[in-house]
Amino acid sequence: MKSLEELKKIREEAKKKVQLRHDSDGTRIVVGMATCGISAGARPVLMTLLEEVNKRNLSNVMVNQTGCIGVCRLEPIVEVYRPGEEKVTYVHMDSEKAKRVITEHIVNGNVVTEYTVGAYEK
Repeated sequence: MKSLEELKKIREEAKKKVQLRHDSDGTRIVVGMATCGISAGARPVLMTLLEEVNKRNLSNVMVNQTGCIGVCRLEPIVEVYRPGEEKVTYVHMDSEKAKRVITEHIVNGNVVTEYTVGAYEK
């Protein structure tokens, strides 16, 4: 059992992490990790994104998991949020596509249009 002081410390650390998510003015990458996403291969995509962000030391980029994004037939799905830009939704992702998204979109600022939901539905 934890002491009251340990629990208060854990609470404060959790509050700081949540606050960072809301105050962040950097890039946020979200990976759909519901059952549909995981069964379609979202876990290797998530791991690749995390590895690439760490390898490149991208300090202003946050990679998060979420539940079902809502279009299960297009999983794995990755959404990219950048301040001042529209959300970009990438579909049918794999590890190689994730590396390219990091290089071209996150580092160089160029959306990989061919992987987006808009390109898929044409």
